[in-house]
Amino acid sequence: MIKKVSIAVLLLILISLLLVAGCATETATRGPQVGSLAPDFNLPNLDGNYTSLNSYRGKPVLLNFWATWCGPCRMEMPFLQEIYDEWTDKGLVLLTVNLGESTNVARNFMQENGFTMPVLLDSSRVLLNSYQITGIPTTFFIDKDGIVREGRIGSFPSKETIEQSLTKIMP
Repeated sequence: MIKKVSIAVLLLILISLLLVAGCATETATRGPQVGSLAPDFNLPNLDGNYTSLNSYRGKPVLLNFWATWCGPCRMEMPFLQEIYDEWTDKGLVLLTVNLGESTNVARNFMQENGFTMPVLLDSSRVLLNSYQITGIPTTFFIDKDGIVREGRIGSFPSKETIEQSLTKIMP
């Protein structure tokens, strides 16, 4: 009985640590550094068409890493959708990168929630390594020259918080 309780406590501690990592609201300190060139990639979207970051050179990019099982990711998705709806016509490119899940899982999540923003699939987690993602959601704000202007680990509490960061990359 004591062994089962100890295992349960250990599992609760591990789950808490995962949630805290996803709920952090700090500037990203790993991965591409502010002022450096964002690593390029070539990933499929939900329709199987490939997209590279370099193909958006000349436009500001909001790059968000997420997964359907991540509670904080799910909480910020409506804010990202609002940004996508309101800022795309102003020249912003919003790309979300689903980490490690299948096309069907990501597609079903987007459809069930009425989200229409672009989803790229990093099923093999290549970007997880090249961007050194340590917790999700993680978001990078990349200017029109491909330079990282801000990185953030953790979810955004509002659309307005995202818009404050957009001032670093929008003309």
